[in-house]
Amino acid sequence: MPLVPRWCPTPLSSQHSLLKLGEILANLSNPQLRSQAEQCGTLIRSIPTMLSVHSEQPNKTGFPTVHALVLLEGTMNLTGETQPLVEQLMMVKRMQHIPTPLFVLEIWKACLVGLIESPEGTEELKWTAFTFLKIPQVLVKLKKYSHGDRDFTEDVNCAFEFLLKLTPLLDKADQRCNCDFTDFLLQECRKQGLLSEASVNNLMAKRAADREHAPQQKSGENANIQPNPGLILRAEPTVTNILKTMDADHSKSPEGLLGVLGHMLSGKSLDLLLAAAAATGKLKSFARKFINLNEFTTHGSEESTKPASVRALLFDISFLMLCHVAQTYGSEVILSESSAGAEVPFFETWIQTCMPEEGKILNPDHPCFWPDSTKVESLVALLNNSSEMKLVQMNWHEACLSISAAILEILNAWENGVLAFESIQKITDNIKGKVCSLAVCAVAWLVAHVRMLGLDEREKSLQMIRQLAGPLYSENTLQFYNERVVIMSSILEHMCADVLQQTATQIKFPSTGMDTMPYWNLLPPKRPIKEVLTDIFAKVLEKGWVDSRSIHIFDTLLHMGGVYWFCNNLIKELLKETRKEHTLRAVELLYSIFSLDMQQVALVLLGHILPGLLTDSSKWHSLMDPPGTALAKLAVWCALSSYSSHKGQASSRQKKRHREDIEDYISLFPLDDMQPSKLMRLLSSNEEDATILSSPTDRSMSSSLSASQLHTVNMRDPLNRVLANLFLLISSILGSRTAGPHTQFVQWFMEECVDCLEQGSRGSILQFMPFTTVSELVKVSAMSSPKVVLAITDLSLPLGRQVAAKAIAAL
Repeated sequence: MPLVPRWCPTPLSSQHSLLKLGEILANLSNPQLRSQAEQCGTLIRSIPTMLSVHSEQPNKTGFPTVHALVLLEGTMNLTGETQPLVEQLMMVKRMQHIPTPLFVLEIWKACLVGLIESPEGTEELKWTAFTFLKIPQVLVKLKKYSHGDRDFTEDVNCAFEFLLKLTPLLDKADQRCNCDFTDFLLQECRKQGLLSEASVNNLMAKRAADREHAPQQKSGENANIQPNPGLILRAEPTVTNILKTMDADHSKSPEGLLGVLGHMLSGKSLDLLLAAAAATGKLKSFARKFINLNEFTTHGSEESTKPASVRALLFDISFLMLCHVAQTYGSEVILSESSAGAEVPFFETWIQTCMPEEGKILNPDHPCFWPDSTKVESLVALLNNSSEMKLVQMNWHEACLSISAAILEILNAWENGVLAFESIQKITDNIKGKVCSLAVCAVAWLVAHVRMLGLDEREKSLQMIRQLAGPLYSENTLQFYNERVVIMSSILEHMCADVLQQTATQIKFPSTGMDTMPYWNLLPPKRPIKEVLTDIFAKVLEKGWVDSRSIHIFDTLLHMGGVYWFCNNLIKELLKETRKEHTLRAVELLYSIFSLDMQQVALVLLGHILPGLLTDSSKWHSLMDPPGTALAKLAVWCALSSYSSHKGQASSRQKKRHREDIEDYISLFPLDDMQPSKLMRLLSSNEEDATILSSPTDRSMSSSLSASQLHTVNMRDPLNRVLANLFLLISSILGSRTAGPHTQFVQWFMEECVDCLEQGSRGSILQFMPFTTVSELVKVSAMSSPKVVLAITDLSLPLGRQVAAKAIAAL
């Protein structure tokens, strides 16, 4: 018998005593004594929470779904808004009945693991920004969901008390970050109002005592390296200042602006600023201002040499920065909402039609690569005859769009012996010598061109890429050349990765000392992707949690095999499990893996895989307990998550459905449209009309009637259509005379729906259930209670109240 009843609030008498104690402590005059007394008070207040946590979850202290969702967000969606993540985490918390302290603890554990295992470089900075800037904001929003008398700050304090017991994990984080990780985190939580001053002091004292016994680093090791958490926290206000600077009139002080941008290019400043901007939701604004700057610098009027150099540099730096942002965080961050009649900026046009990206195949004969022939001829002459690229009155956007056609002419001349290799070297030096953007545009076209060539035709194109990739060793370059070359090389390496692998070519890009593409090319060669999928899932299931590398492998397999292949094969793996604890762990992990693209997975799972299992008697045996129970739970979780989020903003990592796909779902899942006159009669029916469902003439019409139709839910939406058809199938199974594992599965599915509804998910997917299903469900012993009837019926509708009353009367 636990000392405190299960998750009950502190008794009123105890609450009054604690309030009185707080008032007495606040009146103490000695600051040191008051601080110590407040620490004691905080500890006393946390006792009921800690006791209830232990009584609630004696054996369950890890929650792989929460862990994986946080890892997924930190690894692949740093730029995403916090609200969708908050809602998804809260849904998992409700569905899995996770106590708040352990819920917060799991979030911090995932951040620690993600940060510790992150590859050095950009990924490490992204994880640092996620942990110290984004997650505190997520917790601030989670605080608003906190109900009852329990103070969320006490839950956060309790979570940190548990976290401090994970000494090896914290020691590893300290070593990785070269600082007292906990100190930085606690201070940030205090700033956000998630912890009191007394709690922070108490926790810091405990961690300080533990750190005395931590393994010490070698003397002098990393002594001069500033810790990333401190750099990221300082970068956040710098982002705001840069945004203000970018709002100024560029024509008034271009040299001053160039100084600011040049400072951003030094060391890892750019990646720090971008990570801070991404984690705080400012990256899109950041990119928009650089697009405006880039557009401003494309044209040159009457200008002398120095202003022309400054304009060329501003164009080049803004172009390179935007390419780097697109490759690091996705081109969605760059692109603006298109409005009719508005002129699209040059960079947006270029990135959509000319820039190679993963999964995007470019056509080298696209009109964007073939501008005015006279401009191409003048550019070829300039590159071939001049000792260096001219800058005065140069229209850089025209040069970038003309370079592809110019490169083709130069290639043809080289292949036909008109130009020697020495001439090619001079031309490529001209291209990359002043403005690195030209080299980026040239290589972008060459990558598309090489894909179209035969094996014996690629040599000179690849050689030209190799010439453009290296820096120019000359003193006659523009300002910040070395810094610009570092960014250019990173951009080119990303652009060329696929084509170099396909052509078995090696090009040495100037190294920054770090792996710029840590998660690229993770799949083992010459191995069937189904084997890779089953193998990686088996490893994840054995470990009990998903790591960042596994997430990237799953994501690659999802895009390579398609949603149906991916979902179907993982469901087969789930149905092979025979031990209950393994199936429950598999459900928790699969839900988080499916979150890579929950909208599409839910459509496939609920619209194709489940109906296939329920209607094929040869597959019914696979739905027996425990895998059947697990699949029912997983299906409900996916349905609830997908339905709750599909009207909100789509995640940047999820692809939007095309119009033809929506039409496909309408044809795949036909629904009989209700006659408007009969629908209105049902909608306006009064409480006394109890014969509406029993009337023989209306029985066929009303057998599929659900609350969603009375609420006029859009049935052209694929998810709504799939849910409506699934519940029609469930209704027909419950009403049929054939019993078997499939009917048991339907019962588990409905029980999970009710369980999740009781946890706060009311009024969602069950509105698609036909009203007639209620009378069939109450015949099932496990669901024959007034509580269940009221939970599954929409009582806001007159017809819903009739159905509920009739079902309860029949119990």
